[in-house]
This record gives sequence, structure tokens and C-alpha cells, in this order.
Amino acid sequence: MKRFILVVLDGFGIGAMNDTPRVRPQDTGANTCLHLLEKMPELSLPYLERLGLMNALGQEAGRLRYSPRATFGRSDLAHYWADTFAGHQEIMGSTPRKPVEMPFSQYIRAVGDLLRSSGYKVEFRGKELKLLLVNGAITVADNIEADLGLIYNVTGALDQAPFAEVLAVGRLVRSVVPVSRVIALGGEGISTADLLGALEEKDGKFIGVNCPRSGVYRQGYRVIHMGYGTDPERQVPTLLGRCGIQVTLLGKVADIVENPYGTSRSCVDTAAVLDLTLTRLRAVREGFIATNVQETDLAGHAENAEAYAGKLVIADEYLGKIMAELADDDVLLVMADHGNDPTIGHSHHTREKVPLLACGPKVPPGYFGHRATLSDVGATVAEYFGCPAPENGKSFLNLLTGNTGNNP
Repeated sequence: MKRFILVVLDGFGIGAMNDTPRVRPQDTGANTCLHLLEKMPELSLPYLERLGLMNALGQEAGRLRYSPRATFGRSDLAHYWADTFAGHQEIMGSTPRKPVEMPFSQYIRAVGDLLRSSGYKVEFRGKELKLLLVNGAITVADNIEADLGLIYNVTGALDQAPFAEVLAVGRLVRSVVPVSRVIALGGEGISTADLLGALEEKDGKFIGVNCPRSGVYRQGYRVIHMGYGTDPERQVPTLLGRCGIQVTLLGKVADIVENPYGTSRSCVDTAAVLDLTLTRLRAVREGFIATNVQETDLAGHAENAEAYAGKLVIADEYLGKIMAELADDDVLLVMADHGNDPTIGHSHHTREKVPLLACGPKVPPGYFGHRATLSDVGATVAEYFGCPAPENGKSFLNLLTGNTGNNP
């Protein structure tokens, strides 16, 4: 039996990175973990405490203390800004590449020409600002719900165009635009009129479908995220799958990381996704299980520290149950993908270092370093299973099987 379980507490950072004042000044002073504990000093997280959360934070806070037998490290983000999608691509072994920030209007002609030459019917819709309507049922436009200029949406009315068609259009768009992400998404029970009726313009430069208002999320929602410069063929799920290793992605990671040989299941509720993790752990004798706990991040976006703490309490309880299930050669690694400090004064992600907290029956205590990239996790997972290394990252498996580090 040999299992590697990865739990990503989405948005649970441990302090602003050194480059934050220069590259993301609005996040200066962010520290999601510390500020939560300062705001709620009675917060109890016994399993995260045992795993070494305070060790990784570098100070004790509230009721939480250093753990003398913790196996822990920290990691910077190598990707630009602070992003869940980019963070998970980095975790899975991709080298982050800097995308551009550009309204879709700058690429609408090139995208339209490519789609027409590929056999699609393409119409320009809108007044002064335009978007594309493809085959009468799919819009291609700016994403107006995230940071403007970084993401383009390919949105389909799935009763009129199957999701496979939406995804095919999305892949063509992805091939010619250098923004950080292209999202292919769609829903059932909506029409083209619903999509076009939910058009919004922002800043005089961006036009897109307001997805919640269009109804795209209500029924039969499907989504695939495609990042800039990412190659799934060189990421951990594909590499492990080709080696015959079972790969299970649960929660938001199932939406944003390709897993062609394994099992992926989207889920938002914290208790539900961690219950799925436990169920899978009990069913699989060998394999890689990666889970994203999304509701911490959602609470950060809502700037609701109390809700954030409540989700951490649920996650902590389940981490105790997962730890109790670990067999001889198993490894559990708990981490984050960026910060989302609900006390910083804005509702966006924060550019923070993240904790790396490991345990397992054979994992020795100690400090395994401050990693330069989240990809070191992917490289470690690949080496653990004896599979080819991903594109990026340096494994620290030797420090989990015979630690040579010292506490800072």
C-alpha cells in the first residue's frame, strides 16, 4: 500500500512574499493565517497545530503552539500574481509563464478568422464593443467577473451546442491568445438569448457575459479551464496515469487540472469534499489523491473572517480522520495555493507564502526548506511513485524519508 494524499486549503497563506510590495502592492502586509488567529484568538485547530502550522508560520498565535515533531516547510509562488488556477498548474509541475493583460477586442479578428477557417459560423455581436457568437449558441468574450484582461470565456447554451463543441472552440481560442486563461463553460436550460441578454461592458474596453445573470450555473453546468503555457502531458496526473497509478482529483482541482487516466469529481462543500477524500482513501490501496478545499477561498473573497475560520475548523476535523487512516508508506501533505486574507481590505487573492505540512508513519520530523516553487510538490509526488518528473520542480522526497534538514 502506497498512497500520497495532497490537501490544498485554498487561499490559506502565511505571509506576504518578499516581492509583494513591488509586484502586488495592494497585498502588502497580508497574512491570512496570522490575521485570522489574531481576530479569533480562541480558534482551535488541533490537527493543523500538530502538523506544524505554527512552525511554518514562524510564530505562535492565539491558542496554537509550535509542534515539536512537525515535518514542515514553506513555499513561495513562482506564478505571477496570486491565482488558484495558476497555483494548481504549478503544483502539478508546470513552469509558470507570464501571460499578457489584454481586452478580447485586441484578438477578436484573429480568433474569428481561425474559427471561420475551421468551419464554424462566426458572427460579431454588440454595439461599439463586439464579441463573437459561434454557431449561434456559443459566445467568445472577456471574462468580466475576474481581474479584467486576464481571462476569456467561451460560454455555451448546452441545449443548443454540446459541451464537446464548446470545448473544441475553446481549444482553438486558447491556441491563438496569450492571456492567462481561457475558460470553456456552459449550462443547460438556457438559450442564446439568455447569454446575449446578460452582456455587460466594463471600463469601455471589456465586454462579456455576466455568467450568474445568464443562468449558466443553474443546471447541467460544465467547465474546463485552459491555462497559458501549460502542458498536461508533462503534469503529475498524466505522468502518473501513464505509469498505471490511480489518480483522484476532488473539489475545484477537478475543474482546473486535466486528469485523462484518472477520476475527477468537482465538489464545493468542505465537509462533502473531505468526506469524498476519506472514502477514496479507504478504497484505494495505491494512488495519488489531490483535494482542494474551496470554501476557505470563498470566505476570503467575501472578506468574512468568521466564515473562513468555520471552514478551517471543519477541514481540521477531517484532517484528523485522514491522519488516522494513514498506513506504513503513506504521505499526507497539506498546503495552500496562495493567500486570501479576509482582513486586508479587498476581496481578491493575496500574494503570500504557503505552508507545507507533511506527515506519515515513516515521515521523520524536521524542516524541509523554503521552496522556490509549488512545483516542488509535483516533483516529489512523481518521485514517490517512481514516475517521470514533471516539467518543473525539485523533489524533496529524500527529506520525507530521511530528513536532513534542521528547524530554522
